[in-house]
Amino acid sequence: MDHSTITRQHDLDWIKVIATLGVFLYHCSMFFNPFPWHVKNNVVDSSSILVFSLFVGAWIMPVFFAVSGISMTYTMKKRGFSEFGQERMKRLGIPLLFGVFTLTPPQIYIERMANLQFQGSFLAFMPHYFEGVYLDFGGTGNFAFFGLHLWYLLVLLVFSFLTFPLFKRIKGSKNVSYLHVGMLPLILFLSGFVHTQRLGGWDLVFYFIVFVYGYYFFSSSAFKLILHSTIPFYLIVAMVTSVIYIVWFMAAYPEEGSVMGIVFYGVRTINCWSLLVSIFYLASKYLSFSNRFQTYGSEASLPFYILHQPVIVLLGYVIRDLQWPILVKFIFLSVVSFIIIVNCYHFVIRQSRMLRVLLGLKSKNRIMERSGVQTDHV
Repeated sequence: MDHSTITRQHDLDWIKVIATLGVFLYHCSMFFNPFPWHVKNNVVDSSSILVFSLFVGAWIMPVFFAVSGISMTYTMKKRGFSEFGQERMKRLGIPLLFGVFTLTPPQIYIERMANLQFQGSFLAFMPHYFEGVYLDFGGTGNFAFFGLHLWYLLVLLVFSFLTFPLFKRIKGSKNVSYLHVGMLPLILFLSGFVHTQRLGGWDLVFYFIVFVYGYYFFSSSAFKLILHSTIPFYLIVAMVTSVIYIVWFMAAYPEEGSVMGIVFYGVRTINCWSLLVSIFYLASKYLSFSNRFQTYGSEASLPFYILHQPVIVLLGYVIRDLQWPILVKFIFLSVVSFIIIVNCYHFVIRQSRMLRVLLGLKSKNRIMERSGVQTDHV
């Protein structure tokens, strides 16, 4: 692939914007569904909201890593390791540190208050923030070095540095075949037998494979040609496996490690893969264009992602005991949180040079560079 002639792929920008909105709504649903979370509503929903959570959770973080793998094709363009490292630290490292020390403590505090693990003001809690390592919901450690929902930035930072030498040495492939595409679900299924750390519903090895595939295969123009010829099959598989996965999960979640548990994981894997392929196809077919909303949303996506969960957790804590119907609460939580985040970004963050740096944005004089040449999608 000739990196010097790469033009901006607007469909990837749209995927990034849509995925950011998807993860926002997913975390709104976490306030209501039966899964453990930082703060929960006084009544949980095991029907429609759970279905939504299961469907979105099947593909939301894998699609982020797939797009990030593709973006490495552009991020590495004409860059040595030193320049690449500086760029990654500015885009990922600084926002991660900012989140760990400013946006994460309030969420831990609210979780401790909601679970009756602490009583007192936020200022009184702050000295306890560094007591023990936060490992999971409801634990006793408080210091979340990974920034809670910002684990994606930390993992992407690690993946970027680990793969840079490999990607520099072995360039992305132009000759993507049906075998390359068809092999991925098998490789992902086999990765399920390796257990490192599960985050966002999948193991880190799973994300790493998707990330590497993004660089080597999804970034190729041949990949899109294969999608166009096979998409009817993948759309059918995506719909069928979505129904099987969700119904099976809600009816009788199998024990992990059992034969049925392995089969269930296979269904999840095929479902995730077919949804990813469908998303890339639909974006390529219908979203290969740019407009003002796409340009604005593409820049806003990273700050929005960084800010969204703290706002949802705080607002959720405020309304958790109100005797409103779940649907009313969900609409209120999502709409008010969205308005708060967008206003913070539009009127404060994008106008402040310091906040732009802290939240991974480029300086204003570099934004114009993005109009004609593909840059990274984080």
